[in-house]
Amino acid sequence: MSSPMMHAEITCLKLLHSGKVRDMYEIDDDHILIVTTDRLSAFDVILPTPIPGKGAVLNAVSAFWFNKLSHIVPNQVSDMPLEEAIPDPEERRRVASHAIVVKRLKPLPIEAIVRGYLIGSGWKEYQKQGSVCGIELPSGLQLADQLPQPIFTPSTKADAGEHDENIDFERMCDLIGTALAEQVRQISLSLYKEAATFALEKGIIIADTKFEFGLDKDNTLYLIDEVLTPDSSRFWPVSEYQPGISPPSFDKQIVRDWLETQDWDKKAPAPELPDSIKNRTAEKYREALERLTGSA
Repeated sequence: MSSPMMHAEITCLKLLHSGKVRDMYEIDDDHILIVTTDRLSAFDVILPTPIPGKGAVLNAVSAFWFNKLSHIVPNQVSDMPLEEAIPDPEERRRVASHAIVVKRLKPLPIEAIVRGYLIGSGWKEYQKQGSVCGIELPSGLQLADQLPQPIFTPSTKADAGEHDENIDFERMCDLIGTALAEQVRQISLSLYKEAATFALEKGIIIADTKFEFGLDKDNTLYLIDEVLTPDSSRFWPVSEYQPGISPPSFDKQIVRDWLETQDWDKKAPAPELPDSIKNRTAEKYREALERLTGSA
């Protein structure tokens, strides 16, 4: 395995943006290169320890879902070959498994969240108010219970260092327009239902997930960013699922749990991860890819 990639460091293209995990480069007026690095963030802080192979796993999982769900909504994936996008052969080789060429689209200012199970901030609100993001739910539900139907709970997209804010559907309509909001809600629920059914057959429960969308110059809606990865979703093993307890997940929960035991104020800089935590986290990401796609 090659060395973990903390930064893409592509010199033959212009860097547009470096996020928590992804580095984005300009190819031309119509295309962008997205490189999913091995960076890991927790509690909104980028950790100093990369997770070996994580970026390649996230890239492969997203590519799998983009292809599988393309009949529901068009997606960002471009047919431009990587050879054309990155002329330098050495730079291309180094990022090949982490990189994707995408269409240049205008992102919507919201995140489309679908919840199929009662967990996280939804569980906290339900305990207080009997609802999730203002959507009333039956009484008597337990932690991690499956909801009667998946629910759509959008949020705003926060600036770097800020937290996303849950909003109701009416506020989403104010932000992007009612017709587009209705389209995003319907497509998001369709994507989740099809993916959740498939994943269940592979031994994975998709408890909830986040989709992002963008528009082209003709205002056609596209699925963008990452799709149904262990970073953008809660994946639970079916074999260990039990209502009433928080199931283990195929993501960075191992890291979060370890950080909670450290003397750290959850502000940068974060502590270095020990090899045992780093390697166990890498294994969980690989297991998710193997279960979903049948390939390592």
